[in-house]
Amino acid sequence: MLEELKTIICRANVALARYHLVTLTWGNVSGIDRTRGLVVIKPSGVAYDTMRPQDMVVVDLEGHVVEGELRPSSDTPTHACLYRNFPRIGGVVHTHSPYAAAFSQACRPIPCLGTTHADTFSGEVPITRSLMRAEVENDYELNTGRIIVERFADLNPLTVPAVLVANHGSFTWGATPDQAVEHAVILEEVARIALATLAIRPDTPPLAAYILDKHHSRKHGPNAYYGQTGHTHRPSEDESTKE
Repeated sequence: MLEELKTIICRANVALARYHLVTLTWGNVSGIDRTRGLVVIKPSGVAYDTMRPQDMVVVDLEGHVVEGELRPSSDTPTHACLYRNFPRIGGVVHTHSPYAAAFSQACRPIPCLGTTHADTFSGEVPITRSLMRAEVENDYELNTGRIIVERFADLNPLTVPAVLVANHGSFTWGATPDQAVEHAVILEEVARIALATLAIRPDTPPLAAYILDKHHSRKHGPNAYYGQTGHTHRPSEDESTKE
């Protein structure tokens, strides 16, 4: 199982470069084996065009290395925190993709202005608060995960599978690593469209709730009808979050 997951994670990391979501080595993908409580993640600073499945690093849910010759991504504590608190997710992606990062740096959520956004995200993509000095100086990456969890105290991470970390970049997640990558691709596109929309009309109102609900529910949940029979839709039921 872990060898297969290493192959999946290596392929997913390479996909970040193929979709132009990363520059140099600025991003990472992880996946989890829930039955064993082990996470497979990209090694730190390794180029996407040279990495191999055997380069992937296995860590436990506290971020301690279990297997691998290389150091895991510096963002490993953030990924582990998300897996501990969002028990229905199976993959996590972190990038500094330009349009999403622009909203992060502006400390603004990505508003839901149209149906392209609503198809994947049930409402705006939220922004975290900024980290305090003590949180940066002590357990920076872990505290990054904690402020994401804090931001989702009143949100469902299954229906809004993305977040902007203030002044930093974005994280997305999904039922699988591949779905987490797909959400990262969509996030960057809706950020690009939102920025263009707001440039044309700065006072563009949010999408009406009844249209948002229609577009999201036709792709996700028990009454979804988009796509073909047997297509796996992202679950939409409520889940609790806790450290």
